[in-house]
Amino acid sequence: MIKFLDLQKVNAQYQTALKEAAIRVIDSGWYLQGNENKLFENKLADFINSPNVISVANGLDALRLIFRGYIEMGVMKEGDEVIVPANTYIASILAITDNRLTPVLVEPSIDTYNIDIDKIEAAITPRTKAILVVHLYGRVVWSEELQEIAKKYNLKIIEDNAQAIGAKWKGIRSGNLGDAAGFSFYPGKNLGALGDSGAVTTKDAELARIVRAVANYGSEKKYVNSFMGLNSRMDEIQAAFLGVKIEFTDHENKIRRQVAQYYMDNIKNPKVILPQQPDDIEEHVHHLFVVRVADRDCFQKYLSDKGVQTLIHYPIPPHRQECYKQWNNYSYPVTEKIHAEVVSIPMSAVLTDEEVRKVVEIINQY
Repeated sequence: MIKFLDLQKVNAQYQTALKEAAIRVIDSGWYLQGNENKLFENKLADFINSPNVISVANGLDALRLIFRGYIEMGVMKEGDEVIVPANTYIASILAITDNRLTPVLVEPSIDTYNIDIDKIEAAITPRTKAILVVHLYGRVVWSEELQEIAKKYNLKIIEDNAQAIGAKWKGIRSGNLGDAAGFSFYPGKNLGALGDSGAVTTKDAELARIVRAVANYGSEKKYVNSFMGLNSRMDEIQAAFLGVKIEFTDHENKIRRQVAQYYMDNIKNPKVILPQQPDDIEEHVHHLFVVRVADRDCFQKYLSDKGVQTLIHYPIPPHRQECYKQWNNYSYPVTEKIHAEVVSIPMSAVLTDEEVRKVVEIINQY
């Protein structure tokens, strides 16, 4: 079986350094909010070129804390609206509703799978306070037009950068394009921990201060609580692992681009719709390689029978989820088409040339 993602093989590349990092943390006797967190935050700050990095427990918390921080600052209040792509992973929307803000779903582009920037302005109301852009599948969504819209209506732009670490738009890294960004280091991400972790980046020092405090029970000084906070902290051992792996992120992304280019050049089957590629290859880090097929179930079964593992990102759109029953009768035709047809084929930096060729051969024979 050609695995969709072989995490054991991914981490085996760095096993000596990862084991050394684990021993270093164990021997230190300090397991939370220690030197490893500081070192990783500094490495991520350098990588993204961001002045403020706060390590947290996971990617969902990263986004939750950004919105919570803006509420504490008085920038947003309960009931305010946040524009978000209708086809995103549900965590993006959970972060909004968890803060009692109102998501406003906007359709994506059928070509890029990212939010259709041309449709954003029509969704803005006097209650709109932010746009949450999601760099879905690893492709940056950004433009001068987006910036102009935000400036015109005095909106914050928050990036969900869970899938696009290392991507660039005109030389600027994703995660440093907007006002703030949430990162996920879930094990399967391009930069993945060996557990769960996340981070917030922002240019706003006051937002950074509040996010760091809220994530630590609302405390900036031990036993003194300025906010009704959360407990969302990155373990030292995960920070140490990420400190090892971040050094190889650009290298792994380069290999992912090579795999994606081979797929683009060699998959030739009229039943299989390939993803549109940006003119600038640095805008995409190919966290996922997603094709569209009308008869998805048959396609997936065929690939599985032939020894190719696939996944679906994502089978049910957010507005059809039970937890958002109030949206179940809404119609988002582009979103619904994407969710009905997408299939993610194997993509990682540890796929062999033979495996990539085999995937192409099998798809072309479908």
